[in-house]
Amino acid sequence: MKFKQEIIIQQPIEKVIELFNDPENLKKWMSGLVSFEHLHGNPGEVNAQSKLIFKMGKRNIEMIETIEVSNLPHELSGTYQAGGVFNRVKNFFEPIDSNNTLYQTENEFQFKGFMKIIAFLMPGAFKKQSFKYMTDFKEFAEIS
Repeated sequence: MKFKQEIIIQQPIEKVIELFNDPENLKKWMSGLVSFEHLHGNPGEVNAQSKLIFKMGKRNIEMIETIEVSNLPHELSGTYQAGGVFNRVKNFFEPIDSNNTLYQTENEFQFKGFMKIIAFLMPGAFKKQSFKYMTDFKEFAEIS
């Protein structure tokens, strides 16, 4: 499953990147995130890996993030792997003017096992959750 999404953030690109690229901010806008732990590599650079743990309902979901492209302020992209789900997220940032930034994502999901059934039954859930993270980041960035 592949899809693209975009949103306009009412902040200069420098501020957006500063907020987006700081792992200390993740819990401030990424609902359900319990912990973020850097595993190896230089944080934020290509091939760096981190472990994220999310609380979803009564379950904890562990996810491994691997940075694939680190070309800020224009792009920060990576993969996220968790039980039966592989997600590639390409984040793009573009200044609209001195006070507004276009934030775009390209998402690719691949599913295995039971998650194939979930994805088939609820394909909109993945798009909805991805866009929720974008809107939550927008709200966080605009008040910061």
